[in-house]
Amino acid sequence: MYNFALIGAAGYIAPRHMAAIRDTKNNLIAAYDKFDSVGILDSFFPESHFFIEFERFDRYVDKLRRDPGKKAIDYISVCSPNYLHDSHIRFGLRSGCDVICEKPIVLNPWNIDGLLQMEKETGKKVYSILQLRIHPVIKALREKILNSGNKMFDVELTYVTSRGKWYMQSWKGDSNKSGGIATNIGVHFFDLLSYLFGEVKINRLYHSSSEKVSGYLEYSHARVKWFLSVDCNDLPEEQKKAGKRVFRSMTIDKEEIEFSEGFTDLHTRVYAEIMQGNGFGLEDARPAIATVAEIRNLTPAALTGDYHPYLMKLKS
Repeated sequence: MYNFALIGAAGYIAPRHMAAIRDTKNNLIAAYDKFDSVGILDSFFPESHFFIEFERFDRYVDKLRRDPGKKAIDYISVCSPNYLHDSHIRFGLRSGCDVICEKPIVLNPWNIDGLLQMEKETGKKVYSILQLRIHPVIKALREKILNSGNKMFDVELTYVTSRGKWYMQSWKGDSNKSGGIATNIGVHFFDLLSYLFGEVKINRLYHSSSEKVSGYLEYSHARVKWFLSVDCNDLPEEQKKAGKRVFRSMTIDKEEIEFSEGFTDLHTRVYAEIMQGNGFGLEDARPAIATVAEIRNLTPAALTGDYHPYLMKLKS
């Protein structure tokens, strides 16, 4: 049984990490968040110490590390806002812990370089939650692609996940903190694309706003038209009529890849892999981080060549 601490206990994604810690038979010793709406802890680890001041959390983790009569923290799970990941990972490494961080692991590829240096200095490891890579459908699809030789696939990716007015008022609506739409809701898809299709050769941006972003990516083995949005108006009519607020679609050579099921335990399975000495490290996360960082700094181009069909609605 490993001892865990968790940073960002009040966030949306934290319960998945709490469940993963519990379901892999480990223990959450301490949790931190500057917000105190963390009653969810009662469902998982009611005995966990909770801190709303980082300095007190830091002191507690350090005391456990130094006290020979107590068991130190083995892992720190980071579920804080995106722009704080780098700092909180560094805290975990300096505290003598391995770190498991929610994606995006950092906002820029040069942050990965600094963390790699800290891994060498501390002898500890940083792991990223890249759970789509272990989805059974995706694993089977990757095998098929790897066995296809030098074939180029035509891919269309659409992801609309409606968010209310709160979204733009939170840190998620601040691109300096979230990295923008492509990073905040899309980084796991860009990781998936690089995992399936190889190296990015062309990265072209066609539309970018606070609520939606779209472009074209060419990989070693795929041409990808992609569209990401948090605007409910971008939902297909049938989704709206059914009262659904999320639409996810990926087609490969016009064939729909159905992977909407099987998401419930993926965090737990990633944790289990890490406990067994596997897991996805900093270099695994680099391709997607480099892709979204470049997207963030591109200037939208005129609509020429391959682009997502949803863009025609925006132009009409």
